[in-house]
Amino acid sequence: MAQSLILAALTLSHHISIPLLLSLSVMQGCVNAFDMPGRQSFMVTMVDDKRDLQNAIAINSSMVNVARLIGPSLAGMLIAISSEGWCFLIDGISYIAVIISLLMMRVSAPELKRKAASMLGELQAGWTYVAEFLPIRTILLLFALVSLMGMPYVVLMPIFAKDVLRGGPHTLGFLMGSMGLGALVSALSLAARRNVRGLVRMIPVAAGVFGAGLVGLGLSHWFWLSMAMVFVAGMGMMQGMAASNTVIQTIVTDDKRGRVMSYYTMAFMGMAPFGSLLAGTMAHNFGAPRTVLMTGSVVLVGAGWFMTRLPALRQQIRPIYQEMGIIPAERFEPVEEGMER
Repeated sequence: MAQSLILAALTLSHHISIPLLLSLSVMQGCVNAFDMPGRQSFMVTMVDDKRDLQNAIAINSSMVNVARLIGPSLAGMLIAISSEGWCFLIDGISYIAVIISLLMMRVSAPELKRKAASMLGELQAGWTYVAEFLPIRTILLLFALVSLMGMPYVVLMPIFAKDVLRGGPHTLGFLMGSMGLGALVSALSLAARRNVRGLVRMIPVAAGVFGAGLVGLGLSHWFWLSMAMVFVAGMGMMQGMAASNTVIQTIVTDDKRGRVMSYYTMAFMGMAPFGSLLAGTMAHNFGAPRTVLMTGSVVLVGAGWFMTRLPALRQQIRPIYQEMGIIPAERFEPVEEGMER
């Protein structure tokens, strides 16, 4: 809220500059470092039954993508009749409703016994937990790879719209809208699922769909085909994000949840800037289509690697699901006397 209001004041007073924008971007990054892990961890507190966690995460993703589709359109109309400063001002004022909603919430959270430990000690404990727990480690590694190599394709969309498809702002708008629509369809399909069973297998499938969409986009020189490939990429991207988030939130222990979600945020937000820098450098040297073709291929390789790890992951996740009642416990029939051999 404060950042939007500051941006509004600087823009409306014509004192905005690149150094100020960079400073506010650093401020936003610091806010996200606290906000995203806290918000992801808090979602579990709001959901009474963990079997409904997948639906909650999917509905949250749906709202994000609806905002992605509607927000830019509303902002464009507002800029057309006024200026960017009024957009920032309205955005800042809108946070008042969010703050009031948070203050009105009444959530009962279980009391956790906290151990007296230093911040570095807590970070080390969280890292040890992530590194030694195979399911979370494998999911985060794939997620980091997808964030580094796959997700930065968004920064190359203006090049595809202008140089590859020979279009303009409307072409870019259709491409971004198609990506958001694919993500929205994916999120809604996840919200319709009843439980988390099958989501572990869905993670590499979603990564494969995402990689295939990127490869198709890199090979396409036709507008409608590019829109279809962006739709597929957006669907796979959202499916993988929501499935990874749901599985991690389901299997992680409550005392490690905040730290694990911090590493999840690092894999998501932390790798993206390096991926954007890498994508920009590759696009400068090889062109945007070849860049997306290569990065999509790497994502496909990552999906194949994850598939080879599925048997070991299921072996460790199955007892957790059985303990939570997500899947029935295995029953062993008693062996009759004299039949042991």
